[in-house]
Amino acid sequence: MTTTATSCLDLSVVVPIFNEEDNIAPLVEDVVREVSSLGLGFEVILVNDGSSDHSTERLDAAAEAHSEVKVIHFAYNCGQTLALAAGMQESCGRVVVCLDGDRQNDPADIGPLLAKLEEGYACVSGWRRDRKDTGPRRLVSRVANALVNRITGVPVHDLGCTLKAYRADALDPRELFGEMHRFLVPCVVARGGRVSELVVRHHPRVAGESKYGMGRIARVVADMLLIRVLFKYRTRPSHLLAKLAQYMVLGGGLIFVFALSAEWLTGWSIGRTGFLAGMIAGVGACVVLAVGVCAELIMRNRYLLGDRPQWVIARRVGFQAPPQDPD
Repeated sequence: MTTTATSCLDLSVVVPIFNEEDNIAPLVEDVVREVSSLGLGFEVILVNDGSSDHSTERLDAAAEAHSEVKVIHFAYNCGQTLALAAGMQESCGRVVVCLDGDRQNDPADIGPLLAKLEEGYACVSGWRRDRKDTGPRRLVSRVANALVNRITGVPVHDLGCTLKAYRADALDPRELFGEMHRFLVPCVVARGGRVSELVVRHHPRVAGESKYGMGRIARVVADMLLIRVLFKYRTRPSHLLAKLAQYMVLGGGLIFVFALSAEWLTGWSIGRTGFLAGMIAGVGACVVLAVGVCAELIMRNRYLLGDRPQWVIARRVGFQAPPQDPD
């Protein structure tokens, strides 16, 4: 999120779009109407995540019809996380509100989210308490939220709800990748921000098709493990691998002691095998420690040198042209 001196807008609304041709026009009308009624200076950034339907034309038309609307067209599909990250990166509002492009989130909830944010929070997360989705999808979401809450220690009911309000400095979009849009609240907490939640409305989908399914469960589980690592060891990965090496040495030592004791007490000649197993565990521990040091160096270089976005923008609509370098 940009926080320069020229960032004079009160609010940026970021919406990822993927094959939502029939939802774009009414969504934009709803968002512009609701935010205009708040009396704020605002922009609406629509990120076209490589749509293959007529979303591209509908988005360009929306930008032409409303001066507040800006469009980012990805060169190819990058996923919801990077679509949100790109929109946040290009935003210039002091507050950023994100919502889905399927019109299941209600723009009328933006005002209450902003009011709650003014109580001193870095992020206010929407809670779809009365969620209008299928039973299996609600069940998977409930289980996923419980697991993430346990892993991260962030007691928010509905981490998967896109409708959230953030202060501009609550997140660094460059740190988002994979499927991390489900874990934005824990990311805010990891940066020292206070978070709260607010019950929001949720509507049934009336046009288009859902992009979510049971096939995403494996990716969610993988991201949960990743989040656990990032939360506790993101700046010190060598400590994680040092723990693993410690357990390997301990396990090898126990095997060796067991083998010697078995040979001494029962005459069962496995001392050589136990010694070999202990040596393998010790050498493996050294390798793991070396990998940990390498991982530490990679992470340090990433934080020191990494300033390259993970998405490719084909073109922008409605944005000011960047200043040209003098000849």
